Amino acid sequence: MLVRDKAGLAMMFLLPVLLVIIMTCLQDSTFHAVHENHIPLLLLNRDTGSLGVAMEKQITQSGIFDVHKSINGQPVTEEQLVTAVAKGDYLVGIMVPEQATVNIRKNVKRYVAGAFNGKALPPVADEVQVAIYLDPAIKSSFRTTLMSSLREYAVRTESDFIFNEIIAEVNHLSPIPITDVHLARNQVLFTEQYASLKERDKIPNSTQHNVPAWSMFAIFFITISLSGNIIKERDDGSYTRLRLMPCPYSFYLFSKIAVYFGVCVLQFTALMLLGVFVFPYLGLPPLDAGVDYFALILTCTSSALAAIGYGVLIGKVAVTHQQAAIFASISVVIMAAIGGIWIPVFVMPHIMQLVSHISPLNWGLEGFYAIFVRGGNWTSVLPESAVSLLFFALCTGAAIWYNKRKRIDL
Repeated sequence: MLVRDKAGLAMMFLLPVLLVIIMTCLQDSTFHAVHENHIPLLLLNRDTGSLGVAMEKQITQSGIFDVHKSINGQPVTEEQLVTAVAKGDYLVGIMVPEQATVNIRKNVKRYVAGAFNGKALPPVADEVQVAIYLDPAIKSSFRTTLMSSLREYAVRTESDFIFNEIIAEVNHLSPIPITDVHLARNQVLFTEQYASLKERDKIPNSTQHNVPAWSMFAIFFITISLSGNIIKERDDGSYTRLRLMPCPYSFYLFSKIAVYFGVCVLQFTALMLLGVFVFPYLGLPPLDAGVDYFALILTCTSSALAAIGYGVLIGKVAVTHQQAAIFASISVVIMAAIGGIWIPVFVMPHIMQLVSHISPLNWGLEGFYAIFVRGGNWTSVLPESAVSLLFFALCTGAAIWYNKRKRIDL
C-alpha cells in the first residue's frame, strides 16, 4: 500500500525538502538583513552643526543601512518621513532635531563652568531628542536588534562629540590649554564565542538550527500516513486476511514498524545530504553533522521510533480515516509548537517552557542540537533518546492492549 501510493511517497520526501530549504533561506536572509546593508533608512537631519553631521556619518558608515535623504529627488519633510515609514516604503526613519549641536554645547559649557567653580549643577532640560520611526510591520525580535544597533551608533557619536566639546570648553577657560587626548576606542574588548563541549571551529548557523528542527517535524508527520494505512487495512479486509496467517500479532505490528522506520531513516538521510551537499550551491551555510555518527544514529532511531509508536496508537484508536488524519496532523502541529520547532523554548513563558518538555519533538530536537550546535557525543543524547524510546514502548504497548481489549483482531 505504501509503495503504490506514489503521491503519498512524494509528499513524504519532497515536502520536507522544500520545508527545510524555505525555512533555512528565510532565517538566513533575516540574519543577513541586519548585517549586509539591506535596511532602507530615511534620514532627516535638521541640525546644521557638527553633531548632526557626526550622526549622519556614523549611520552611513555603519554598513547595515541603505540611507536615503530625499524622496523622488526632493528633500524630505518630517510629515513625509512619517508617512513613508508608515506605508512600509522604508523600514526606519530618523529625524535629528534643529539646534541639536547648540543645545549640547550649551550643556557642556554649563557643566564645565560648574566644575571649575566647584559647583555641582543639576541637569537641564535641553537634551537632544532624536526621533526614530519604525515600520509597524517590524517583528519585535528584529526591532530589538535594530534599536540595539542604532543605540550603539548614537552612544558612540555622543561620547566623541561631548568629549571634544569638553576639551574645547576647558581650553577656553583654562590658562594652560590642553590638546586633544586621543584615546583608542574599545578599551574594553568583548570576545564572542560559542560554548562547546569540545574544541570546534564551526560556528552554529541557520542550517545547523533548521535542518534538525524541520527534520523532526517531517519525521512525525508520517503518523498521518501510518495511522491511515492501519485503518485502510482494517476497512478493506486486508488486516483480517493477514491475521488468518499462522503468525503472532507482533509479526504484523513490527513488520509495519520496520517499513515506516525505513521511511523515516530515508527522510532523515535525504535532509542531511541536502544540508551537507546542496545548501552550499544555494548560497546557504553547509551543515556540519559533527563527528560522532553513533550519536546521530541513536537520536535518529529513537525519534523515528517515537513517531512510529505514536502513529500506530492513533491508527488503533481512531475509528475512521478522517479521525486519524485530523487528530494526527493537529496533534503533531501542537507538539511542534510547544516543542520549540517554530518558536525557541527560551523565549516562551515559564509555564510553556515546562510544558515543552512533554513534547516528543522537543526530545529529538534537543538531541540533534546537542550534536550539531553543542558539539556533544553519544552520552549527551542518552537522556533524550531514552525518553523517546520509552515513549515508543508506551505507545506500542497501549496499541497492543487496545487491540486485545477491543478484539480488533477478530
